[in-house]
Amino acid sequence: MLHNIMSDVLSKAITTLKSEFVKKNKGTSHIHEIIPTLPKPLSIDEHDLHMLHKFAENNSIYTDSYEINLLNTICKVYQGDVNNYWLDSIKHDTSYAPFYPIWILSAYALALESKNLGAEQIIDIGSGDGRIAYCAKIVGLKSYAIEIDENLVKLENKISTSTKIDFKPVVADATQFDYTSLELSQPIFFISGLPEVGEMLANSVIPSIRAIPNLKKEPIFVFTGSHIMRKDSRDKSMWGWGKLLERYNLEVIKTVTLPTYWTLDQPIDTPFIFTRSVI
Repeated sequence: MLHNIMSDVLSKAITTLKSEFVKKNKGTSHIHEIIPTLPKPLSIDEHDLHMLHKFAENNSIYTDSYEINLLNTICKVYQGDVNNYWLDSIKHDTSYAPFYPIWILSAYALALESKNLGAEQIIDIGSGDGRIAYCAKIVGLKSYAIEIDENLVKLENKISTSTKIDFKPVVADATQFDYTSLELSQPIFFISGLPEVGEMLANSVIPSIRAIPNLKKEPIFVFTGSHIMRKDSRDKSMWGWGKLLERYNLEVIKTVTLPTYWTLDQPIDTPFIFTRSVI
């Protein structure tokens, strides 16, 4: 219970930090990331915080950085552009979700939540630059980053080599990948893509994942939801995932709302829905 409380406190602190940044931000860069310079304000492990900065420093989507005081917390803001990688990521027929990274701090919070829920391995499907798998590794979990785009996997390998964090980048089509080839016991799968777009990927991979033999527990699936639904949305229930959860008999065991790249200019952040099969 204490771990869950700590996880909720961290998530709230990250969203509060983002809200304050939006008020003060005068930059025009395509993408911004905020990471505190000291561990105390967010109660992040000192080594983990150092490694979050190393991820940003060795990631070529960021071109420069500066410091800012937010809520009496000195933070480093990393600025950059994902356009080239975004264009590469949409050229694949089976790449259902283009490269839109969540915040590094958000990836860290999700990795901690995965650990709190008893996961031993994180498999990030549509991993982009590998930030969720990277964070999983620094909090002590095994991880695999499955990405179809070769240039993004090259970036992942560069980050892995430079930081000496082996989060197992794999260039593969997730819809054709053999998940039994991984050493899995209590896995958690992050499936990229917002509702409707991500649903196509989920429908392609969930059946093969469920066929993995000899798992200690039913796998956990994490979906990226939305608090805001378009008028023409096919599914307005359960953050946009209600019909899919019903189809696969999945129950929600946890939701975590965190900042993402695409909600930087919005007051409502992104819900991440942790689910598991109802037996």
